[in-house]
Amino acid sequence: MRKFDAIVIGSGQGGVPLAKKLAKAGWQTAIVEKRWIGGTCINDGCTPTKTMIASAAAAHIIANSQEWGITVSDFKVDLEKIVARKNKVVRSFREGTTKSMEKIQGLSIIYGEAVFSGDKTLAVKLADGGQDEIAADHIFINTGTLPSIPPVPGLDTVNYLTNTTIMDLTKLPSHLMVLGSGYVGLEFGQLFRRLGCQVTIIDKNKQLLQHEDEDVAVAVKKVMETSGVMMYSNANVQKIEQTGDVIRLQLTANGETHAITGSHLLVAAGRTPQSKSLQPEKTGLVLDEKGYIPVNDKLETNVPGIYALGDVKGGPAFTHISYNDHLVIYKNLIHMENVSIKDRPIPYCMFTDPQLGRVGLTEKEAKAAGYKVKIACLDMTRVARAIETGNTQGFMKAVIDSNTDKLLGVAILGPEGGEVMSALQLAMLGGLTVTQLKEMIFAHPLYAESINNLFMTLDK
Repeated sequence: MRKFDAIVIGSGQGGVPLAKKLAKAGWQTAIVEKRWIGGTCINDGCTPTKTMIASAAAAHIIANSQEWGITVSDFKVDLEKIVARKNKVVRSFREGTTKSMEKIQGLSIIYGEAVFSGDKTLAVKLADGGQDEIAADHIFINTGTLPSIPPVPGLDTVNYLTNTTIMDLTKLPSHLMVLGSGYVGLEFGQLFRRLGCQVTIIDKNKQLLQHEDEDVAVAVKKVMETSGVMMYSNANVQKIEQTGDVIRLQLTANGETHAITGSHLLVAAGRTPQSKSLQPEKTGLVLDEKGYIPVNDKLETNVPGIYALGDVKGGPAFTHISYNDHLVIYKNLIHMENVSIKDRPIPYCMFTDPQLGRVGLTEKEAKAAGYKVKIACLDMTRVARAIETGNTQGFMKAVIDSNTDKLLGVAILGPEGGEVMSALQLAMLGGLTVTQLKEMIFAHPLYAESINNLFMTLDK
């Protein structure tokens, strides 16, 4: 058995920087990866999807170029080249990350699948054959999640796609049906619609994006429908079957029965933590009812010395949260600080076009928490930069504490919505008042300049 100071299981956006920093701090560190360095973000999530979304955005601009006074007589979508470009970007990110790790002394990369074999010991089935037995006083679990497959009758008999396999298609679907309307479903739905596919999204909930305010959800749904995506809400899929290359869905939506046929089915119904396969019980590790690994505010599990970071611990499943998790652990263990994940800001962005950038409390959350709030809203049709660029879908919304004149949260559904949200996040962290933001000088005519106008609406 080989003994290390630290073992990191999984090379996601928390595991990689943590392993590198622990090794540089003098800890003999091993990182175990069963597939590819980089985790979901680089290989299956952020990097490949945003690369393909960029291609879809180019197709959309060309298809609608007349709006900007440009006539394009004809164009062709080459999915093979789009996928090849995506793969090239992913490889460059993955290889760059791998090479940076290989240069660090005291860091051992082990390719294989790890399971607990005892108290803080792991058996690793090596990718190239054989087995390794390793142990450490400190173990960090960064194994992430996998697509969740719902128990829909007949689903297991059809050739469905997941967020990973859909990006390997080299022929466009004639009709893509999407089960689920979270970020994955909406982003892929609009992406493939812009590439020329018929797209139908089936949402089990009455309101799109359940965690958002109703007005934001309604605006996002309008964006999708304007894109040409067919939406079924409050829907229950009763049966799925496949005949040849045709997939058929039977469902009820708002009391009506529908039968939908399509060429491809994307299952985008949430995520499942990769935790049970670790055999956590062998080291005394407790999971919750959904399989996530509960942690305290310092990210430590019920077993002292074992930590969980990233999506596998539950909570907000974002790359930037996983990255911040590693900082919390590193500062506490190496610099003996007292950093906590409690009350940290949770910014996020959905990369539909326009983007939805969000941080802080929604209106309904703020009211439920007992705040006396005032709401500022500005439609993108009143934003100079949006009008000039021809991108006027969406609106800006700010939730304000009436007693302090400070921001509690914002939702920016608009072009570069994530960037504008980030500016307001900085304002929240800096304790700026709405009055200060209303009177602040922004360069003209940025989208950020509309922050002035957003808070001027409160004067009416």
